[in-house]
Amino acid sequence: MIARLEGILRARDLQSVLLDVGGVGYEIEVPLSTLASLPEADAPVVLFTHLVVREDAHVLFGFLRSRDRDLFRRLIRVNGIGARLALAMLSTMAADELARHITGGDVAALTRVPGIGKRTAERVVLELGERLTELGFGAAAGAEAGAPGKGVEREALAALEALGYRAADAERMLAAVRGQADTTEGLVRLALRATLRS
Repeated sequence: MIARLEGILRARDLQSVLLDVGGVGYEIEVPLSTLASLPEADAPVVLFTHLVVREDAHVLFGFLRSRDRDLFRRLIRVNGIGARLALAMLSTMAADELARHITGGDVAALTRVPGIGKRTAERVVLELGERLTELGFGAAAGAEAGAPGKGVEREALAALEALGYRAADAERMLAAVRGQADTTEGLVRLALRATLRS
């Protein structure tokens, strides 16, 4: 198991980063929350990783905080939640917010994640709600949550800046699609599409 990588960030796109570790380039899939917090290219980075081994591929998933990776690992143990869906959940909302929705039994909030239906959301709440509370997830998130719309916009802005857009340009891009999506990933995708069309 590859649990942690420390290296130089060489490249990134909307879903993954290329991390140079001693001359070896690791392609690592990351949630938008991690992407938004990464430094500029050629800067040192430490990622907490989880390796998923499949018949056709070995896929590394990376997170800036070990706490985010821990939540990811809990999510993929739930029946019906694969690694990509767990990553989508952590891209749609910050780990603490996601944990707060799970521990609070907020099924409606979980169904905002693309690919998560009501039954799957209920299963996540049923299987993880109490366990996450026991592990201390979700407890501190309520105080930090604030207005969810503003939090999503802040994360989307940071993600666009991480992709190389200037702050002023990123704000303009988001202003054009404000209110059209209620998740970070959705806002970023809409903003990028609108830019490509113009």
